[in-house]
Amino acid sequence: MTDFQAKTVLVTGATDGLGRGVAQALAADHATVLVHGRDAARAEALAGELRAAGATAVRIYVADLASLSEVRSLATEILVNEPRLDVLVNNAGIGSTVPSAERAESHDGIELRFAVNYLSHYLLTRSLLPLLKACPPSRIVNVCSAGQSAIDFDDPMLTHSYSGARAYCQSKLAQILFTFDLADELAGTGVTANALHPATFMPTKLVATPLSSLDDGVQTTMRLITDPALTGISSKYFNGLHEATADAQAYDLDERAKLRALSDELTARYAT
Repeated sequence: MTDFQAKTVLVTGATDGLGRGVAQALAADHATVLVHGRDAARAEALAGELRAAGATAVRIYVADLASLSEVRSLATEILVNEPRLDVLVNNAGIGSTVPSAERAESHDGIELRFAVNYLSHYLLTRSLLPLLKACPPSRIVNVCSAGQSAIDFDDPMLTHSYSGARAYCQSKLAQILFTFDLADELAGTGVTANALHPATFMPTKLVATPLSSLDDGVQTTMRLITDPALTGISSKYFNGLHEATADAQAYDLDERAKLRALSDELTARYAT
């Protein structure tokens, strides 16, 4: 891995699972690590570990991604306090059965998995683009899933025929549509955007029966963050170490435009 001593990386959902593993790997690579978490005490505990592991610096940002106003405040705080941002890793999320398989809504009344897994990162990323553009070459890494379900734009909040698995897979495909759409928008700016399924069923709180090790996911994610060979590579979906093909909806420009319009409408309505 390239030494990241001069680089600053923000990892959402850094206090647990894959995010925690990535933050630890970045610390070992001497990066400045911006730790996002929902719980301040857990974020502080992790920060102490990262400093001991060799991080150039660690700073903590606390926000509940189920609240778009908190996401907006998080982005504002980062823009005010951070002189640079080289990599944004959009990792935080909830699974198909955690905290429950039942339908739930965010603080803003948005279907919870769509809100946390996708929409919060849409708003955070768009808000932080000025900082990323100021530090080329910079990268956006969206941690998604091989589990993907086409978005029903007649019922995107899944008020009918709901299942936790469908909601999770829809939110993860939304991340990929956003990744491809954003990559096209950012062409020529020095900012790249790629999506990644890091590994299948890693041992995290989202998974009952693991099939991969956490280290498998950390290594594939770190590759997208640090590998010099990927400089300038954008608008890709990776399954582990290999470029892969996402659900067909991700390549449909009209469908991507629908998602962008919906996302802009929701973030404008609630992120005040």
